[in-house]
Amino acid sequence: MFRGRTAVFADQVIGGNASLRLKNVQLTDAGTYKCYIITSKGKGNANLEYKTGAFSIPEVNVDYNASSESLRCEAPRWFPQPTVVWASQVDQGANFSEVSNTSFELNSENVTMKVVSVLYNVTINNTYSCMIENNIAKATGDIKVTDSEIRRQSHLQLVNSKASLGVSSFFAISWVLLPLSPYLMLK
Repeated sequence: MFRGRTAVFADQVIGGNASLRLKNVQLTDAGTYKCYIITSKGKGNANLEYKTGAFSIPEVNVDYNASSESLRCEAPRWFPQPTVVWASQVDQGANFSEVSNTSFELNSENVTMKVVSVLYNVTINNTYSCMIENNIAKATGDIKVTDSEIRRQSHLQLVNSKASLGVSSFFAISWVLLPLSPYLMLK
């Protein structure tokens, strides 16, 4: 499974760096990783739950193709399949599931999906939010529609992930994940 994709920094082990490098990280690499270290100075352990996924910032626009006043929220890449929830600044706490339609279309690589959600019967002078979330990230696209203008804003946040850390009185073991690199670095 990991043949030809792992490396240890052998020249740094004596100095305390027992990092494991995993190259060409794949969706199938998701799971819980456990590290156990025993030295003459003590022992320690650490666990890391590695999640794989994809996410993108949604774009919210007025849908001029619809028969009624509606908004269209699109995000090109998500995995695993997210949930989509609409909210309104004026109608706080309202459930928009009855007046919205969400679809998920598998992209050409057959892994990620395009998310499209349409909210019907919108009113002007209101701010609407399209929130897309899975176990990796939460992204929100806001649109404010008034008589004279349309304003948009989007933001993205990673869902809080936790790694357990095993510590002895002699040394600490930590895990490092480099998200913009094609490597999983366990340190």
